[in-house]
Amino acid sequence: MTPLLLNQNSAHDFMSKSIASFARTPSPPYYAVIFTSQRTDSDEQGYGRMAERMVEMASSQPGFLGIETVRGANGFGITVSYWTSEEAIAAWKQHLDHKPAQEAGKRVWYADYEMRIAKVERAYGKRTAS
Repeated sequence: MTPLLLNQNSAHDFMSKSIASFARTPSPPYYAVIFTSQRTDSDEQGYGRMAERMVEMASSQPGFLGIETVRGANGFGITVSYWTSEEAIAAWKQHLDHKPAQEAGKRVWYADYEMRIAKVERAYGKRTAS
């Protein structure tokens, strides 16, 4: 899988795949929306344009913290977006400009998908200095 990892300041680089960093999240607690999907072969260009637009829009929403996403050559992908609250997640889901992307995803772009929402209670790891 090719990693595509973004924070709220790098959404414009979504399709260029030039960003290779972790989302910069605060100390927990915060929320993660985990979107797992299997892409269809339909409308690659339309999908790419809409995905870029959605990341740009989400990154300007109140409560957005960052995003990390990967997709394999077989079309299987996982995107994790990070949010300050369940209310911020719900507001993004209901955003009028997000609705057409949701509908196109169901109709055209995804063979299967699963959405999971989790509260991050603890986070730790290792990052090399950049």
